[in-house]
Amino acid sequence: MDNAKWIAGQLIRMMVLLVFVAAAVFLLLSISPVDPLTTNVGQTALGAMSPEQVEKLREYWGVGVPPLSRFAGWAKDVLRGDLGVSLLYRRPVAEVIGERFVNSVWLMAAAWLLSGAIGFLLGILAGRKRGGLADKLVTGYCLMTASTPAFWIAMVLLMVFAVWLKWLPIGLAVPIGTAAAEVSLGDRVIHMILPALALSLTGISNIALHTREKLAEVMESDYVLFARARGESEGSILLRHGLRNIALPALTLQFGSVSEIFGGSVLVEQVFSYPGLGQAAVTAGLGSDVPLLMGITVISAALVFGGNTAANILYGLIDPRMRKGRRKS
Repeated sequence: MDNAKWIAGQLIRMMVLLVFVAAAVFLLLSISPVDPLTTNVGQTALGAMSPEQVEKLREYWGVGVPPLSRFAGWAKDVLRGDLGVSLLYRRPVAEVIGERFVNSVWLMAAAWLLSGAIGFLLGILAGRKRGGLADKLVTGYCLMTASTPAFWIAMVLLMVFAVWLKWLPIGLAVPIGTAAAEVSLGDRVIHMILPALALSLTGISNIALHTREKLAEVMESDYVLFARARGESEGSILLRHGLRNIALPALTLQFGSVSEIFGGSVLVEQVFSYPGLGQAAVTAGLGSDVPLLMGITVISAALVFGGNTAANILYGLIDPRMRKGRRKS
């Protein structure tokens, strides 16, 4: 019962954060100097229109409506399950997000799994012997990639493997000029390789460094020294003592890395012209498409907060002392 109450509290906290994020984004859009009419219609076209036509456009883009009234109307529709209609695409926001979400979720899931698996293996390789050659190489790689922007790695991968070597396509999610019915799973996977690599390479460092430090502490502990004196092999020590102590912390840290994966995907999708949520968010922001941008914000924030909440719940279930410490603080 105590666990259920604590988990419910974590979920309520996530919902409150979602409301605050939505309000903050709406406020920023309201004070933005971007004029949606000039941006999407053009000053020349506006000059050639009649006052009645301009007024209809102002009404369509919500120009002149008080921000609080617009936010209240949007929130009321969202509570009914209606995210509104995209002003740029002239389609329901849920449909636009649904199409882009499928592309983004496969990309981010692939990057998330790659970064977790490779980072965990590199951490084990480095942590087995602190100060060894493998430790120095892995630590150097992690420190270098941790300070490297994801979009820069994306441009390097694009230049090397798509432009110079021509091994992989330059961008997009499917081959150019191919009908949707003719696109195979292999085509989608090939177009996803470079964006997923760009996202995963920068996400490896956190998992690898954390796993390396935890494993090094275990391998230098007294009970591992006793196990060596007892004649246990290094492989047995690593499996029985090392992996048992580092697997769960690495898993919870991996859940918390969802925000980094999503944040990097916005720029990576722009580099590869990958039609995902990140590219749609940039288009909606530049075009002042408030319903679409708000819908993407809520969905993406739910993903990020969901990953962080899952990490908190895992930590709390594994070590109940953390919950007591948080309640006291």
